[in-house]
Amino acid sequence: MTLPIALDAMGGDFAPGEIIAGARRAVDELGLAVTLVGVPELMGDPLGLPVHACSEVIAMDDDPANSVRKKKDSSLVRCAELVRDGKASAMVSAGNTGATMASALLRMGRLPGVVRPCIVTPIPNPGGNPTALVDAGANAECTSEMLVQFALMGSAFVKARFHVQSPKVGLLSIGEESTKGTPLVKETHELLRQHDRIDFYGNVEGRDLLPSPADVVVTDGFTGNVALKTLEGALKFIFSTVLEVIGTNEETRAAGEALFPYLLPLANELNPDNHGGAMLLGLSGICVISHGSSSATAIMNALRVAGEMDEAGVVDKVRRAIRPDHD
Repeated sequence: MTLPIALDAMGGDFAPGEIIAGARRAVDELGLAVTLVGVPELMGDPLGLPVHACSEVIAMDDDPANSVRKKKDSSLVRCAELVRDGKASAMVSAGNTGATMASALLRMGRLPGVVRPCIVTPIPNPGGNPTALVDAGANAECTSEMLVQFALMGSAFVKARFHVQSPKVGLLSIGEESTKGTPLVKETHELLRQHDRIDFYGNVEGRDLLPSPADVVVTDGFTGNVALKTLEGALKFIFSTVLEVIGTNEETRAAGEALFPYLLPLANELNPDNHGGAMLLGLSGICVISHGSSSATAIMNALRVAGEMDEAGVVDKVRRAIRPDHD
Protein backbone atom coordinates (compact mmCIF):
# COMPACT_ATOMS: atom_id res chain seq x y z
CA MET A 1 0.00 0.00 0.00
CA THR A 2 1.34 3.43 -1.01
CA LEU A 3 1.77 5.80 1.89
CA PRO A 4 0.08 9.20 1.58
CA ILE A 5 1.93 12.50 1.39
CA ALA A 6 1.40 14.67 4.47
CA LEU A 7 0.40 18.18 3.37
CA ASP A 8 0.46 21.15 5.73
CA ALA A 9 -3.00 22.59 5.08
CA MET A 10 -2.34 25.65 7.26
CA GLY A 11 0.87 26.91 5.63
CA GLY A 12 1.05 29.58 2.94
CA ASP A 13 -0.35 33.00 2.07
CA PHE A 14 -3.47 31.46 0.56
CA ALA A 15 -4.03 28.66 3.07
CA PRO A 16 -6.12 26.72 3.55
CA GLY A 17 -8.21 27.25 0.39
CA GLU A 18 -5.53 27.01 -2.30
CA ILE A 19 -3.68 24.30 -0.39
CA ILE A 20 -6.72 22.04 -0.19
CA ALA A 21 -7.64 22.76 -3.82
CA GLY A 22 -4.12 21.78 -4.91
CA ALA A 23 -4.34 18.59 -2.90
CA ARG A 24 -7.65 17.68 -4.49
CA ARG A 25 -6.14 18.22 -7.95
CA ALA A 26 -3.13 16.06 -7.04
CA VAL A 27 -5.46 13.24 -6.09
CA ASP A 28 -7.74 13.61 -9.11
CA GLU A 29 -5.20 14.46 -11.82
CA LEU A 30 -2.05 12.68 -10.62
CA GLY A 31 -3.49 9.78 -8.66
CA LEU A 32 -1.55 10.64 -5.51
CA ALA A 33 -2.61 9.80 -1.96
CA VAL A 34 -2.66 12.93 0.22
CA THR A 35 -3.46 13.49 3.88
CA LEU A 36 -4.25 17.05 4.96
CA VAL A 37 -2.75 18.07 8.29
CA GLY A 38 -4.46 20.98 9.98
CA VAL A 39 -6.91 22.44 12.46
CA PRO A 40 -10.35 21.12 11.36
CA GLU A 41 -12.35 24.17 12.48
CA LEU A 42 -10.01 26.48 10.51
CA MET A 43 -9.76 24.38 7.37
CA GLY A 44 -13.29 24.51 6.04
CA ASP A 45 -14.31 21.89 3.50
CA PRO A 46 -11.51 19.31 3.03
CA LEU A 47 -13.03 18.32 -0.33
CA GLY A 48 -13.31 14.70 0.65
CA LEU A 49 -9.66 14.31 1.59
CA PRO A 50 -8.53 12.59 4.82
CA VAL A 51 -7.54 14.94 7.63
CA HIS A 52 -4.98 14.43 10.38
CA ALA A 53 -6.16 16.85 13.04
CA CYS A 54 -3.92 19.14 15.05
CA SER A 55 -4.64 22.12 17.29
CA GLU A 56 -1.91 24.67 16.50
CA VAL A 57 -0.55 26.67 13.56
CA ILE A 58 2.93 28.12 13.07
CA ALA A 59 2.44 31.52 11.45
CA MET A 60 4.58 32.81 8.60
CA ASP A 61 6.23 35.38 10.89
CA ASP A 62 6.76 33.10 13.92
CA ASP A 63 10.30 32.45 15.09
CA PRO A 64 11.20 29.06 13.55
CA ALA A 65 13.09 27.43 16.42
CA ASN A 66 10.85 28.66 19.22
CA SER A 67 7.62 27.87 17.40
CA VAL A 68 8.66 24.29 16.62
CA ARG A 69 9.70 23.78 20.22
CA LYS A 70 6.57 25.31 21.76
CA LYS A 71 3.88 24.36 19.24
CA LYS A 72 4.30 20.61 19.30
CA ASP A 73 0.77 20.02 18.02
CA SER A 74 1.21 22.30 15.00
CA SER A 75 0.49 21.16 11.46
CA LEU A 76 4.17 21.42 10.50
CA VAL A 77 5.44 19.33 13.39
CA ARG A 78 2.72 16.72 12.86
CA CYS A 79 3.59 16.46 9.17
CA ALA A 80 7.22 15.71 10.01
CA GLU A 81 6.19 13.17 12.64
CA LEU A 82 3.97 11.32 10.17
CA VAL A 83 6.99 10.86 7.92
CA ARG A 84 9.23 9.89 10.84
CA ASP A 85 6.71 7.31 12.07
CA GLY A 86 6.29 5.69 8.66
CA LYS A 87 2.71 6.92 8.23
CA ALA A 88 3.51 9.26 5.33
CA SER A 89 5.96 9.01 2.45
CA ALA A 90 6.84 12.72 2.43
CA MET A 91 5.80 16.11 3.77
CA VAL A 92 4.96 19.25 1.81
CA SER A 93 4.47 22.79 3.12
CA ALA A 94 4.14 26.32 1.76
CA GLY A 95 4.36 27.74 5.28
CA ASN A 96 7.14 29.28 7.33
CA THR A 97 10.32 28.06 5.59
CA GLY A 98 12.52 28.17 8.69
CA ALA A 99 9.94 26.31 10.76
CA THR A 100 9.46 23.76 7.98
CA MET A 101 13.19 23.05 7.98
CA ALA A 102 13.36 22.94 11.76
CA SER A 103 10.38 20.58 12.01
CA ALA A 104 11.79 18.23 9.41
CA LEU A 105 15.29 18.27 10.90
CA LEU A 106 14.22 17.80 14.53
CA ARG A 107 11.64 15.10 13.83
CA MET A 108 13.15 13.18 10.90
CA GLY A 109 16.82 13.67 11.72
CA ARG A 110 19.85 13.94 9.47
CA LEU A 111 21.27 11.14 7.39
CA PRO A 112 24.50 9.66 8.81
CA GLY A 113 27.50 11.79 7.93
CA VAL A 114 25.55 14.86 6.83
CA VAL A 115 26.97 18.03 8.39
CA ARG A 116 24.01 20.24 7.46
CA PRO A 117 20.90 19.66 5.32
CA CYS A 118 20.56 22.02 2.38
CA ILE A 119 17.83 23.34 0.09
CA VAL A 120 17.98 22.40 -3.59
CA THR A 121 15.93 24.52 -5.98
CA PRO A 122 15.57 23.69 -9.68
CA ILE A 123 16.17 26.68 -11.97
CA PRO A 124 14.29 26.26 -15.27
CA ASN A 125 16.43 25.85 -18.36
CA PRO A 126 14.15 26.22 -21.42
CA GLY A 127 14.70 23.33 -23.79
CA GLY A 128 16.72 21.28 -21.30
CA ASN A 129 16.87 19.93 -17.78
CA PRO A 130 16.65 22.47 -14.94
CA THR A 131 19.80 23.40 -13.07
CA ALA A 132 19.86 22.45 -9.37
CA LEU A 133 20.93 25.38 -7.18
CA VAL A 134 22.20 24.23 -3.78
CA ASP A 135 22.19 25.64 -1.12
CA ALA A 136 19.25 27.96 -1.85
CA GLY A 137 18.80 29.28 1.67
CA ALA A 138 19.23 26.79 4.51
CA ASN A 139 22.76 27.70 5.63
CA ALA A 140 23.92 31.32 5.54
CA GLU A 141 27.44 30.44 6.70
CA CYS A 142 29.20 27.38 5.33
CA THR A 143 32.51 25.54 5.40
CA SER A 144 34.20 23.99 2.38
CA GLU A 145 33.27 20.53 3.73
CA MET A 146 29.61 21.52 3.70
CA LEU A 147 29.80 22.82 0.11
CA VAL A 148 31.39 19.55 -1.04
CA GLN A 149 28.53 17.66 0.62
CA PHE A 150 26.04 19.96 -1.09
CA ALA A 151 27.65 19.02 -4.40
CA LEU A 152 27.29 15.31 -3.62
CA MET A 153 23.68 15.66 -2.46
CA GLY A 154 22.77 17.93 -5.37
CA SER A 155 24.24 15.43 -7.82
CA ALA A 156 22.24 12.59 -6.26
CA PHE A 157 19.10 14.73 -6.53
CA VAL A 158 19.70 15.51 -10.21
CA LYS A 159 20.28 11.84 -10.96
CA ALA A 160 17.04 10.88 -9.20
CA ARG A 161 14.80 13.67 -10.50
CA PHE A 162 16.15 14.52 -13.94
CA HIS A 163 17.90 11.22 -14.77
CA VAL A 164 21.26 12.87 -15.53
CA GLN A 165 23.76 10.05 -15.14
CA SER A 166 26.90 12.14 -14.64
CA PRO A 167 25.92 15.61 -13.42
CA LYS A 168 28.39 18.43 -13.97
CA VAL A 169 28.93 20.51 -10.83
CA GLY A 170 29.70 24.23 -10.99
CA LEU A 171 30.82 26.45 -8.12
CA LEU A 172 29.22 29.91 -8.01
CA SER A 173 31.87 32.61 -7.96
CA ILE A 174 32.73 36.06 -9.35
CA GLY A 175 34.91 34.71 -12.14
CA GLU A 176 35.68 31.54 -14.04
CA GLU A 177 39.30 31.43 -12.92
CA SER A 178 40.20 29.26 -9.93
CA THR A 179 41.94 32.25 -8.35
CA LYS A 180 38.68 34.27 -8.18
CA GLY A 181 36.35 34.38 -5.20
CA THR A 182 36.45 34.40 -1.41
CA PRO A 183 38.83 32.17 0.58
CA LEU A 184 35.89 29.77 1.05
CA VAL A 185 35.26 29.59 -2.70
CA LYS A 186 38.94 29.07 -3.49
CA GLU A 187 39.28 26.31 -0.91
CA THR A 188 36.08 24.62 -2.10
CA HIS A 189 37.23 24.86 -5.72
CA GLU A 190 40.33 22.83 -4.93
CA LEU A 191 38.38 20.21 -2.97
CA LEU A 192 35.82 19.81 -5.75
CA ARG A 193 38.56 19.59 -8.37
CA GLN A 194 40.25 16.76 -6.48
CA HIS A 195 37.09 14.83 -5.57
CA ASP A 196 36.90 11.48 -7.36
CA ARG A 197 33.08 11.24 -7.22
CA ILE A 198 32.26 14.73 -8.44
CA ASP A 199 32.34 15.76 -12.11
CA PHE A 200 33.58 19.29 -11.50
CA TYR A 201 32.93 21.78 -14.29
CA GLY A 202 34.66 24.69 -12.57
CA ASN A 203 33.54 28.11 -11.47
CA VAL A 204 30.36 29.62 -12.88
CA GLU A 205 29.18 33.22 -12.57
CA GLY A 206 25.76 34.66 -11.83
CA ARG A 207 25.15 35.17 -15.54
CA ASP A 208 25.57 31.41 -16.03
CA LEU A 209 22.51 30.46 -13.96
CA LEU A 210 20.03 30.80 -16.81
CA PRO A 211 20.93 28.82 -18.79
CA SER A 212 23.75 27.06 -17.02
CA PRO A 213 26.56 24.89 -18.38
CA ALA A 214 26.39 22.90 -15.12
CA ASP A 215 23.68 20.53 -13.88
CA VAL A 216 24.36 21.49 -10.24
CA VAL A 217 25.48 24.91 -9.03
CA VAL A 218 26.91 24.95 -5.50
CA THR A 219 27.09 27.92 -3.16
CA ASP A 220 26.40 28.94 0.43
CA GLY A 221 22.78 29.49 1.43
CA PHE A 222 23.08 33.28 1.73
CA THR A 223 24.51 33.75 -1.76
CA GLY A 224 22.20 31.11 -3.22
CA ASN A 225 19.07 32.71 -1.84
CA VAL A 226 20.10 36.17 -3.05
CA ALA A 227 20.90 34.78 -6.50
CA LEU A 228 17.60 32.91 -6.67
CA LYS A 229 15.48 35.90 -5.59
CA THR A 230 17.37 38.18 -7.98
CA LEU A 231 16.68 35.80 -10.85
CA GLU A 232 13.00 35.51 -9.93
CA GLY A 233 12.65 39.30 -9.70
CA ALA A 234 14.40 39.88 -13.02
CA LEU A 235 12.21 37.37 -14.85
CA LYS A 236 9.06 38.84 -13.32
CA PHE A 237 10.14 42.34 -14.34
CA ILE A 238 10.93 41.29 -17.91
CA PHE A 239 7.61 39.54 -18.48
CA SER A 240 5.54 42.29 -16.83
CA THR A 241 7.32 44.93 -18.93
CA VAL A 242 6.65 43.00 -22.15
CA LEU A 243 2.97 42.68 -21.22
CA GLU A 244 2.75 46.41 -20.50
CA VAL A 245 4.27 47.31 -23.85
CA ILE A 246 2.09 44.94 -25.87
CA GLY A 247 -1.29 46.49 -26.51
CA THR A 248 -0.33 50.15 -26.20
CA ASN A 249 -1.19 50.77 -29.88
CA GLU A 250 -2.15 48.91 -33.05
CA GLU A 251 1.46 48.06 -33.92
CA THR A 252 2.27 46.54 -30.52
CA ARG A 253 -1.05 44.68 -30.45
CA ALA A 254 -0.23 43.14 -33.82
CA ALA A 255 3.25 42.24 -32.55
CA GLY A 256 1.69 40.71 -29.45
CA GLU A 257 -0.63 38.51 -31.46
CA ALA A 258 2.37 37.22 -33.40
CA LEU A 259 4.58 36.74 -30.33
CA PHE A 260 2.15 35.29 -27.78
CA PRO A 261 2.18 31.74 -29.22
CA TYR A 262 5.95 31.73 -28.65
CA LEU A 263 6.07 33.65 -25.37
CA LEU A 264 3.36 31.75 -23.50
CA PRO A 265 5.11 28.34 -23.55
CA LEU A 266 8.29 30.05 -22.37
CA ALA A 267 6.43 31.86 -19.60
CA ASN A 268 4.87 28.57 -18.48
CA GLU A 269 8.25 26.87 -18.43
CA LEU A 270 9.75 29.66 -16.33
CA ASN A 271 6.75 29.91 -13.98
CA PRO A 272 7.86 28.62 -10.54
CA ASP A 273 4.34 27.27 -9.91
CA ASN A 274 5.03 24.59 -12.51
CA HIS A 275 8.24 23.29 -10.91
CA GLY A 276 7.04 22.04 -7.54
CA GLY A 277 9.17 24.01 -5.12
CA ALA A 278 12.41 23.11 -3.40
CA MET A 279 13.55 20.05 -1.46
CA LEU A 280 15.47 19.78 1.79
CA LEU A 281 18.32 17.32 1.20
CA GLY A 282 20.23 15.40 3.84
CA LEU A 283 17.30 14.24 5.96
CA SER A 284 16.05 10.75 6.74
CA GLY A 285 12.83 11.63 4.95
CA ILE A 286 11.41 13.75 2.13
CA CYS A 287 10.51 17.38 2.75
CA VAL A 288 9.35 19.59 -0.12
CA ILE A 289 9.13 23.33 0.50
CA SER A 290 6.77 25.32 -1.72
CA HIS A 291 6.90 29.11 -1.87
CA GLY A 292 4.67 31.10 0.44
CA SER A 293 2.46 32.49 -2.32
CA SER A 294 1.74 29.03 -3.71
CA SER A 295 -1.39 28.60 -5.80
CA ALA A 296 -3.33 25.36 -6.13
CA THR A 297 -1.20 24.57 -9.18
CA ALA A 298 2.02 25.07 -7.22
CA ILE A 299 0.79 22.79 -4.44
CA MET A 300 -0.26 20.10 -6.90
CA ASN A 301 3.21 20.19 -8.47
CA ALA A 302 4.94 20.19 -5.08
CA LEU A 303 3.00 17.04 -4.23
CA ARG A 304 3.97 15.59 -7.60
CA VAL A 305 7.66 16.18 -6.85
CA ALA A 306 7.30 14.61 -3.40
CA GLY A 307 5.69 11.53 -4.91
CA GLU A 308 8.31 11.24 -7.64
CA MET A 309 11.17 11.60 -5.19
CA ASP A 310 9.71 8.91 -2.96
CA GLU A 311 9.34 6.58 -5.92
CA ALA A 312 12.89 7.37 -7.09
CA GLY A 313 14.31 6.59 -3.65
CA VAL A 314 16.08 9.93 -3.39
CA VAL A 315 16.80 9.57 0.34
CA ASP A 316 18.72 6.34 -0.21
CA LYS A 317 20.55 7.88 -3.17
CA VAL A 318 21.66 10.83 -1.04
CA ARG A 319 22.66 8.44 1.76
CA ARG A 320 24.88 6.46 -0.61
CA ALA A 321 26.35 9.67 -2.07
CA ILE A 322 27.46 10.85 1.37
CA ARG A 323 28.68 7.50 2.68
CA PRO A 324 29.31 5.14 -0.27
CA ASP A 325 31.24 2.70 1.93
CA HIS A 326 28.24 2.06 4.20
CA ASP A 327 25.84 0.44 1.72
